[in-house]
Amino acid sequence: MTKIDRYILILFLRTTLVCFCSIAGIFVVFHAFTSLDDLVRQGQSDGGLLRVMARYYGPYMLLLFDWTGAIIVLMSLLFTIGWLRRTGELTATLAAGISHGRILRPILVAAFLIVVVQFVNREFFLPNHRDSLAMKTKELERETQHPMLPCDDRTSGILIEGAGILPRSKRIIKPSFRLEGDYKDFGDLLTGETAQWTAANADHPSGYLVDGITRPDLIDSLASTGTKDRTILYTSLDSQWVGPKQCFVATTINAELLQADQSTSRLVSLPELAARVKNPAVHSSASVQVLLHERIIRPPLDYALILLGLPMVINRKDRNLFVMIGVAIGTVLFFFAIKTLAGALGGAGYLLSPSMAAWVPLLVLGPVAYVRLRDIETL
Repeated sequence: MTKIDRYILILFLRTTLVCFCSIAGIFVVFHAFTSLDDLVRQGQSDGGLLRVMARYYGPYMLLLFDWTGAIIVLMSLLFTIGWLRRTGELTATLAAGISHGRILRPILVAAFLIVVVQFVNREFFLPNHRDSLAMKTKELERETQHPMLPCDDRTSGILIEGAGILPRSKRIIKPSFRLEGDYKDFGDLLTGETAQWTAANADHPSGYLVDGITRPDLIDSLASTGTKDRTILYTSLDSQWVGPKQCFVATTINAELLQADQSTSRLVSLPELAARVKNPAVHSSASVQVLLHERIIRPPLDYALILLGLPMVINRKDRNLFVMIGVAIGTVLFFFAIKTLAGALGGAGYLLSPSMAAWVPLLVLGPVAYVRLRDIETL
């Protein structure tokens, strides 16, 4: 790497950092202004206001980087080249016989690495903070009950309902399991005070441990039952790890699928999303299948968006910087218009299959981005 490469790279990274910090600062200021009372109250009992704000807004910074990373890189590319042109450094470098492609090489490599960091953040960091991103500032002191979305386990014939759910604790309040299958003496309804989601272990598969059973009344006298190939309802009569007035309901429908706010499903990792689509107990809509394919092609599509801005950087008309920014905004809007339209058609099952709907933007814009990259390498 030459000195000019380091100079351009540092200028680009500094511009990217300033742009992101500006957007993040605006977000924190506006959001904290409407929630300052809750933050101050929590700060008085939890080590101070700054510590509480860092704990609450830290995950949001990761989410903001995932949302805006590619757009910020595109804008930083325009600002960097615009600055080099304004100071005459770009003209001097071109006069020395160095091509546009060689000048932009460190920026394009850095942009690629930023897209890779976005992918790592999306798959390994954001999924660990999805509960924090779902909570409001008033929930910093105590967890509050959220609305619950009924879900039908199609493999066992059980409809899971409840009065509400505690997302962080993964506990259902006033659960109601409607038994649509043949479960002998259990009747058609299993209710209790709470139901705690429990992962699979050596004693049992994944499911809910229902505590404070109110129906059926004689739950402790009933034997465990299920289908021919597996046990679904475990009782204390023949399962030592189940206590009195308890029943364990085996299911693969976890607590996240029961939340009425399904925005957190976009924050799960790619393997978790694929497992949900392949889960036979859950009905996966076409929109979820579109989301799965969108997550697969997101990195190359983000990089294609950056490459689409290259003609705005290498312009022979010496256009004003703000004119280029306006054109860049139009390019971004066109990019997301194609992506949104294809996703809507695939989610509705109209004209496009879910997989094709996710790949259409890359099939349309990818070749254009590649041609633009090849063009600057010859200038």
